[in-house]
Amino acid sequence: MANANNFFRTNIDEMLGYSPGEQPQHERLLKLNTNENPYPPSPKVFEALAAVEPIQLIRYPDPVANKLRDAVASINHVTRDQVIIGNGSDDILTMVTRAFTDSTREAACLEPSYSLYHVLTNIQDSQMKKIELGENFELPSNILSQLDGVKLFYFTCPNAPIGNRFDKQKIREICKAFSGVVLIDEAYTDFAEDNCIDLVNEFPNVIVSRSLSKSYSLAGARVGYGIASKNLIDGLMKVKDSYNVNVLSQVVATEAILDQAYFKECCDKVIQTRTNFKHELIKRGFEVLPSETNFLFAAPPCDAKKLYDSLRNEGIIVRHFPNQRTAKYIRITIGTDEEMNYFLTTMDPLIEDIK
Repeated sequence: MANANNFFRTNIDEMLGYSPGEQPQHERLLKLNTNENPYPPSPKVFEALAAVEPIQLIRYPDPVANKLRDAVASINHVTRDQVIIGNGSDDILTMVTRAFTDSTREAACLEPSYSLYHVLTNIQDSQMKKIELGENFELPSNILSQLDGVKLFYFTCPNAPIGNRFDKQKIREICKAFSGVVLIDEAYTDFAEDNCIDLVNEFPNVIVSRSLSKSYSLAGARVGYGIASKNLIDGLMKVKDSYNVNVLSQVVATEAILDQAYFKECCDKVIQTRTNFKHELIKRGFEVLPSETNFLFAAPPCDAKKLYDSLRNEGIIVRHFPNQRTAKYIRITIGTDEEMNYFLTTMDPLIEDIK
């Protein structure tokens, strides 16, 4: 009998798939591992869902999600033809990878950064060049020379899993000098002090991707978007799946985006909790890296893996990345004030036991 593995292309057979954060199915846990928003979506989302008619489920959705594109364009001060909608921002990353990489077209990303980039380029049989960040996870001074020959640069800002944002002038210089496409992944930008959306009109090679999973509390709806020049968006439309965003997701995402007052209120609460929680961790001897996201990347005053395991045993899930540069840290999603206080009171005796 033939080996089933032999049916796959060699690069698929040999690659490792993406490993998402744990999504518990039955246990009641404090979930601080995948950076979801602790607050519910806008009340207008539920009003819109209640108004959905059966015919909307019988028919296919708008294949290009024009109402949602208009909403995205309105808050970002661009035009509809500069917007593409995805089944989560991961879908935008998939489209971009399909469009700009193959076995002869190399990609690059920061290291450490979002591990999905490697999976997507592996599927394309494309090589990935890792741009190692500096000692304090800053951009290397020779980044442009490292990008020679690269066709697609995944630039995560704010970066994950670290949480830091990079100097915008440096980003501008990279976009100007780089001859390939720069995908600026802004999944966490709504918790940051600045963003790069204006660069899409400044440079023809820039795409900005965003997610509604974090700041808009719609991780379960799976909606993201990309913004770029009309020329780049027209090309990406050719490679997207035909009906990639379902009717319900289009409806709820449109309403969530249009309710900017609620959106900003939730973001402000997360940012304030992040600030307070950071101070509490520092008081306990943690090394806490700068963050402009809805999580903190922090090195505890004890073994990080042991603390991760001990917290899991107590019903609290965080993330631990065992790679050499990240192994001493844990990543903690920002929840409500009550959740973060519970985290601290549960953690304190665990640290003493580990020490």
